[in-house]
Amino acid sequence: MKERVSLLAVPGYERSAMEDALSRLLAPLGGMGAFVRPGQKVLLKPNMLAGKAPEKAVTTHPELVRGVIRLVQEAGGIVSVGDSPGLGSPRHVAGRSGILDVIEETGARFAPFDESVRIRSGGGTFQELELARDVLEADVVINLPKLKTHQMMGMTCAVKNLFGAVVGMRKIRLHLQAGTDKAFFALMLLEIAERVRPALSIVDAVVGMEGNGPGSGDPVQIGALLAGTDPLAVDIAATELLGLRPDAVWTLKVARERRELPEVESVGAEPKALRPRSFRPAKSTDVNFGLPPILKNPLRRHLTAMPEADPERCELCGLCVKHCPPQAMQIDRGHLLIDTRRCIGCFCCQELCPHGAILTRQGLLLRLARFLGGR
Repeated sequence: MKERVSLLAVPGYERSAMEDALSRLLAPLGGMGAFVRPGQKVLLKPNMLAGKAPEKAVTTHPELVRGVIRLVQEAGGIVSVGDSPGLGSPRHVAGRSGILDVIEETGARFAPFDESVRIRSGGGTFQELELARDVLEADVVINLPKLKTHQMMGMTCAVKNLFGAVVGMRKIRLHLQAGTDKAFFALMLLEIAERVRPALSIVDAVVGMEGNGPGSGDPVQIGALLAGTDPLAVDIAATELLGLRPDAVWTLKVARERRELPEVESVGAEPKALRPRSFRPAKSTDVNFGLPPILKNPLRRHLTAMPEADPERCELCGLCVKHCPPQAMQIDRGHLLIDTRRCIGCFCCQELCPHGAILTRQGLLLRLARFLGGR
């Protein structure tokens, strides 16, 4: 059975038009009433990566959050909104992104994501997971990702957005557990998505992010909303919308290898019809030639990409040093230094840098592979 993904052309975030656009988007899926019953506790999980203004396209736009709150309330749901940001407290990020104002104006509850619960994962690769109590105690989870590039995973959309169900610094522990193995990290994201199992994912692709996403890229007008019940199906539709190869997104690549990719039926607009004229994907961060470890390890700096500080932009604020999972960064004599032997290539530094000062430096063989591949 094919998984339905609804797409709708939406040019902007005007408040008067957003709720109507959301109603039209959800109509082919049965409307909000198909997902929410009166009296249910409904958690909305937007992308609140960092405390940036809405026009920076780092977080889910507050007007989309407002529109979804209204539809859930009309269906009789009791709404809470929350996320665990990569940088800053949840309340601070919600305030800076405009989402906290929407929560207060609509009478929804702010979910602080300040307590974790350890759970058995149900037979997956990860025997235990620690997820926010606010997520686990909700009757219904509605996922509200922002469509952006992602330097480590290729793209962040419905599946990757659910990593925010992991509270605070526990994300660093999972990055360290995965190390440089992107497939292992992608598998962990897939198992989190399977455990959270959102009833619905609604993607903010009105203005997305291209280039060095998810925190330091450039806003790009896409003009679309997407919605579906299966996060993987939504992500497949998102790659079609952007013109990305599915194997450039690690979660889709791993799901395909595990034969878990669903068939997708697009309803409403066709993804290709809404595709932006140009879109800059994230730079490739590794190339796998099938080399054995005895060769791959010595050639690592040539086969992969590493973060590199831009001295003209770097303010030496130290946030990247504080949040680097393998502690591969330090400030010494007025310079930000990165130990490439310890770096695991997670690009958390680039994701969290408030100044856009972390660049992507590709190794020689990686650049050559991209040139020969025409990418």
